[in-house]
Amino acid sequence: MADLWVSLTVLGAAVLLSEATRRAAARLFPGAYWIYLLEAASTFQLCCCTHELKLLGETAQLELPLSLALTYTMTVIHLLTFRGATCNPSGALESVCRCTSTGKAAVILITCQFAAAVAAQFFAASVWSLGLSDIHVRHQRFGFRCFDPLGGTVLEAAAVELACAFIVEAAAMHVHKVDEKLQAHCIAAVITALVYTGGSISGAVFNPVLAFSIQFPCSGHTYLEYCFVYWLGPILGVASCILLFEKVIPFLSGKSTIGLDVPAAQKQKTQ
Repeated sequence: MADLWVSLTVLGAAVLLSEATRRAAARLFPGAYWIYLLEAASTFQLCCCTHELKLLGETAQLELPLSLALTYTMTVIHLLTFRGATCNPSGALESVCRCTSTGKAAVILITCQFAAAVAAQFFAASVWSLGLSDIHVRHQRFGFRCFDPLGGTVLEAAAVELACAFIVEAAAMHVHKVDEKLQAHCIAAVITALVYTGGSISGAVFNPVLAFSIQFPCSGHTYLEYCFVYWLGPILGVASCILLFEKVIPFLSGKSTIGLDVPAAQKQKTQ
């Protein structure tokens, strides 16, 4: 139980540090730079918290209800504090496809996300080096190594990541139909269910930059295999979801695709 409280403190510290950064950036760098700093701070928060949750789940042997409750709670906190940041390269690529952002802006945004993901690795290692809990001490003893995150074959893991990304994107595209106060909880419930369902096969990350931070340093598979699972899988999942709901279904139903970017705009406001 002591390990759990230490990890909860680390999670709280990461959220508070990121929130302070977001508020300072809003005051000091209003305008275009704010978007990039928002993405960096929010991605840093997401990766730091996931590092700690992953370590806690793998070593503390938490009961399943508690583990899922932590996943759900932290997801709600992320959604309520991100202020529209996607923390996902797929979101930046989607904005380019929808012509709401330029390719240059997307490249800068993705660069900020990956820089934050690397910073989160250093932050997590620095916290673990303090030896605040037994699980931190044991992790430090093994040199902060993580092992094969795949519980299935590469193809199975890629399929899970694709399916998870598809389902989350579909939920995000239609969550505007739910009462605004419940939108974050609906998305969090979907993500928690996916983590429970696909976590044992691929980790159910469905986010290329998050996977780069928490899964790519792990042994067991090559860099290209991780790229196939955690980068290609989610990107194809998001792309196929957009294609299905905004092109295929309207075409088959005979409806025009004009105005289908409205749900996407509403979705950005709720993330």
